[in-house]
Amino acid sequence: MAEITLNAPQMFDLSGRTAFVTGAGSGIGQRIAMGLAQCGADVALVDRRTDDGLAQTADFIAKAGRKSLQIAADVTSADAMADAVARTEADLGPLTLCLNAAGIANANKIEEMEEDQYQTLMDINMKGIWLTCRAQGRAMIAHGKGGSIVNIASMSGVIVNRGLNQAHYNASKAGVIHMSKSIAMEWVGHGIRVNTISPGYTATPMNTRPEMVHQTREFESQTPMQRMASVDEMVGPAVFLLSDASTFVTGVDLLVDGGFCCW
Repeated sequence: MAEITLNAPQMFDLSGRTAFVTGAGSGIGQRIAMGLAQCGADVALVDRRTDDGLAQTADFIAKAGRKSLQIAADVTSADAMADAVARTEADLGPLTLCLNAAGIANANKIEEMEEDQYQTLMDINMKGIWLTCRAQGRAMIAHGKGGSIVNIASMSGVIVNRGLNQAHYNASKAGVIHMSKSIAMEWVGHGIRVNTISPGYTATPMNTRPEMVHQTREFESQTPMQRMASVDEMVGPAVFLLSDASTFVTGVDLLVDGGFCCW
């Protein structure tokens, strides 16, 4: 019998890796950035926010003993994304891990929606993912070390949410899922894996505002687990897909929805 060399804990170790996280100033992106640092990665923190969100993330990472780089940038700008990746590699080393969580959500009846509401959301949620992945992939292809990219989609890219008028948002997240699968196949020969995580209803700041309390109760009652996810519950799936624990996984959409899509 061949010698068994399995080392399961080491599969999740990100020591010596450089990560790039968009949407790192709040919500899911912020918590995943923190989690990647706890697993050993140095992390570039990218967000267009002007509050202290990035500083809070950076402070947590410093206390975890890892390095970070704060970058204020808009994912809809090709130049900004190219510059952010270049700065990341100059300061932290070759990029091999990417988590793209920047995105927005809003709702409106399609017959009442103005074109600019539709276009702004599509620019951030779809074009932003495309531009960010392109900049990340170019760097990974250039240095030849491969890598892993995870894009945050949504279960709304798989189902239509009851009671929410958000056809544009649902379409954008369906697009993220299929675009990620397509990029995964284009870059498989470069050793670059591309996957998506599709969260269900999650207790982000956007979903826990006081005026959202009645809608939150609806979200919980519609979910088989009878609750929303915490943002921390997205960290494990992200670490799995970015780490060596998933080296044979690419082009996959991982639903993290409390069973919602089973009903």
